[in-house]
Amino acid sequence: MKKIGLKDVANSAGVSISLVSYVLNGQAVQKKVKKETAKRIIEAANNLNYKPDLIAKSLKMSKTHSIGLIVADIDYRYTSGITKAIEEEAKRCNYTVIYGSSNERRDAFVELINVFTNRRVDGLIIIPVEGCEDQLHLLQGYGIPYVLVDRLFKNIDSSYIGLDNFQASYNATEYLIKLGHKKIFFCNYHTTLFHLQERNRGYKKALLDYKIKFKPDWLIEIPNIPEDRYENVTHGLNDVFEKKKECDAVFFASDNLAICGLKYFIEKQISIPDDVSVMSFDEYDEFEIFYCSITHSRQPLKEMGTLAVKTLVNLIEKRGVRKHITLKADLVAGKSCKEGMISV
Repeated sequence: MKKIGLKDVANSAGVSISLVSYVLNGQAVQKKVKKETAKRIIEAANNLNYKPDLIAKSLKMSKTHSIGLIVADIDYRYTSGITKAIEEEAKRCNYTVIYGSSNERRDAFVELINVFTNRRVDGLIIIPVEGCEDQLHLLQGYGIPYVLVDRLFKNIDSSYIGLDNFQASYNATEYLIKLGHKKIFFCNYHTTLFHLQERNRGYKKALLDYKIKFKPDWLIEIPNIPEDRYENVTHGLNDVFEKKKECDAVFFASDNLAICGLKYFIEKQISIPDDVSVMSFDEYDEFEIFYCSITHSRQPLKEMGTLAVKTLVNLIEKRGVRKHITLKADLVAGKSCKEGMISV
């Protein structure tokens, strides 16, 4: 049987070999390849069952009993919690975990995919970055099992372990409303990632159900750049508090946004909860040393990590099919939300 090469993919897609190379090596954005062209190349590669030499060799060799774990931000408490659970369950299943962080950068994500396929891992557990759909399509085309955790893409049929982000955000917002808060600001990342958009949607739906009119400037959107996070959160909150906008509460869509917000409030001598109530999605280690306990949504990290490994091992050993598992968050009441306000 004839071996399929880059030239065959190029002929099928009607493009040059160099364009095929750019797309299949994750350089489509860097080389400014049009989205339609990149999609056509990926479809051609999948239809022809194209496999690079490296992947083809690895598929013929015995299992390595190793799992690649790609996280989006190594400093995120969510990451440390779920990584521990993944390592523990993998050990029980006789697998070793090799992991790396993309730091929310697509180029780093592509590099990690290449590193792990070079290491011939048996499968991948992935917390994906924004805009990495092409790489996930390629993994499917190569037949490499993977499970997405926390984040999913609606246009990709993948195994997924995550949270009901809509309901968790709705419940947290409802909690604030029932305490009497009417002017609730929501601080989230400016992103197309589905799980964060669901948090926006849950927040807005709770306001709607309780007949509180949402104002566009209540949504504080922060660029998802880890190294600039505090500066960007400061800028967003300055727009609220230095301009003296009416604000009862700030709901932070992640713990790393919340910790930046708490540092800001300390710096500006804004008292919690006397001056403003604070709600966080997820918890952060530094919350424990803050002068009041922070009310937050808690994700079942141990269960998520355990299920991710079990699902992946079943895929590796061909004992399972792709599945979506959605879990619920718990609301942990602290002392950061002011009680006894006028009910709506």
